[in-house]
Amino acid sequence: MADYPVNTDLIPEVKAFFEPDSNTISYVVKDPTSDACAVVDSVMDIDYAAGRISYEHADEIIAYIQSEGLKLEWLIETHVHADHLSAAPYIQQKLGGKIGIGSQITVVQDVFGKVFNEGTEFQRDGSQFDALFEDGDTYKIGNMDVFAMHTPGHTPACMVHVVGNAAFVGDTLFMPDGGSARADFPGGDAGILYDSIQKVLALPDETRLFMCHDYGPNGRDIQWETTVADEKEHNIHVGAGKSREEFVKFRTERDAQLDMPRLIIPSLQVNMRAGEMPPADEDGKTFLKVPVNAL
Repeated sequence: MADYPVNTDLIPEVKAFFEPDSNTISYVVKDPTSDACAVVDSVMDIDYAAGRISYEHADEIIAYIQSEGLKLEWLIETHVHADHLSAAPYIQQKLGGKIGIGSQITVVQDVFGKVFNEGTEFQRDGSQFDALFEDGDTYKIGNMDVFAMHTPGHTPACMVHVVGNAAFVGDTLFMPDGGSARADFPGGDAGILYDSIQKVLALPDETRLFMCHDYGPNGRDIQWETTVADEKEHNIHVGAGKSREEFVKFRTERDAQLDMPRLIIPSLQVNMRAGEMPPADEDGKTFLKVPVNAL
């Protein structure tokens, strides 16, 4: 922890918002010493069959921030999500704040800019975001120091954000009975994911870990908070001292059996643009592309 200056005795206030269509958990993270807060991994609703977007989930978050008299300083994306669309620009328009993501977003933009045939007008330099975090960067939410930990493997741009005694892990880890995220997307790597998980598990045992997704394995209720100690002991994919070789073999075999996420096509096109839709055509109409045999 010496390389990551953060007061692990500080206990941020965390409010979770579960979005059932994509099984995503978004968070409002508040500095206990001020009215400053951040939103982590917001969701924009989409009726994919109808091609219609809406903002019920984001509006719930906005209403909470307003009712609590909070000041929004950051909208954090832990990575470029492939299973839901970000509502960050919508919330930013309503409440302000800066949108931040890992600096390796440029790698994701380069890969999927080609997949979706975006052309030269699509900037692949991360300029759609207000801040690009490098491994070990620090920033503040009010008086709280936060550090960003680069945790690739699921995607090249995955970051874990450590805020006091809490860490927001994105898709790097799931609850202990859920295991870990897939590593077969372009730019993913099971061995690198294992290494990233070990970085997270090197945090103090009492660190609270907040998941981006939960699917209620075996019919249990949805959960989103655990600890480093619990993950180290009980995680079904990496706990109890499982080796890198064991993990890579399991993860690779498991990923080969998984279908693509239902919303991967709209999600990637929107999220690599920081939650914005592709530019409208000359008639003011917006379209999303479906690449054939490319994913």
